[in-house]
Amino acid sequence: MNTSPDALDLSGSVIDLTRAICDIPSESGDERRLADAVEHALRTQTDLEVLRNGDTVVARTHLGRDRRVLLAGHLDTVPIRDNVPTTTTTDAEGTWLNGRGTVDMKAGDAVFLAVAGRVPAPSVDITYVFYDNEEVAADLNGLGRVSREHPEWLAADFAILGEPTGGEIEGGCNGTCRFLLHTRGRRAHSARAWVGVNAIHAAAGILDILRDFEPETITVDGLAYREGLNAVGITGGVAGNVIPDECTVHVNYRFAPSRSAAEAEQRMRDLFAGYEIEFIDMSPGARPGLDAPIAKEFVEAVGSEPKPKYGWTDVSRFSALGIPAVNFGPGDALLAHADDERLRVDEVPGCLDALVAWLR
Repeated sequence: MNTSPDALDLSGSVIDLTRAICDIPSESGDERRLADAVEHALRTQTDLEVLRNGDTVVARTHLGRDRRVLLAGHLDTVPIRDNVPTTTTTDAEGTWLNGRGTVDMKAGDAVFLAVAGRVPAPSVDITYVFYDNEEVAADLNGLGRVSREHPEWLAADFAILGEPTGGEIEGGCNGTCRFLLHTRGRRAHSARAWVGVNAIHAAAGILDILRDFEPETITVDGLAYREGLNAVGITGGVAGNVIPDECTVHVNYRFAPSRSAAEAEQRMRDLFAGYEIEFIDMSPGARPGLDAPIAKEFVEAVGSEPKPKYGWTDVSRFSALGIPAVNFGPGDALLAHADDERLRVDEVPGCLDALVAWLR
């Protein structure tokens, strides 16, 4: 049985490299084969120290530069839906690479791997991080695992996460939290409803607060982050002839990176004072850090006006380590995870060229 890693050519066409990476199935929890291929390819670059933690691969230059840039991308995808291996199609908009992972985010991985193959002596030291389990529970995230077990591997002055941004820079990210609001009542037969207390009716006040909430737009380091507060689920009811004694409203709050996790939680507790509240997860946001000189240089090299990242991404993990970070990669985020996930191929060389020109 052939157990040698799949061959990845880091010096050839970045489109071919993207296709090769996408054609190696790597659903969350099953990244081993792709991680092996990435590790093998990086070990062919003789200037790199290559490290591994589970199915996360880290490679670093040690050139004695006075600054270090970290390029990070996750290897896993959401489940495949008959969309691997990739296919290529052409329409009026251009040529597309179709398949799982093309957008989220193996094209970004390919760009970073191609940098390793093209820029052996960059103007800064570089750390490459290709990690597992981004698309699933946070406690499984390979980047989080490395930050806990080997934080020194992630030391850097600036980080770029290859999330799909259409080749534009999206700085930082909003924070996000989810919580449950519970109302209680008393069961009774619906024919004698006056004997009971309807917990679903008691949730009307919660829905009124959510309906009337006016989300703020908060400027952080020059970028305008729009907040959001929404019910994303509601449960309650026992049977068609029973007054329910419990109801739960599931709420998601997206908050600007100017707020800490503690401030976001307290704001929600104040807003829903008088209701039983249960927080089930909390992920702080990340300031864009675009005032750092190295970040300004990158913005100038890309040549586009930075935008805010409204969704949460792993740049938050870098922010927690004191590393300013941005999202930058090929692909339309609106096509991520879709059954017809597809990437316009002309975006990929543009991202690579911008990075190579800056790092040289």
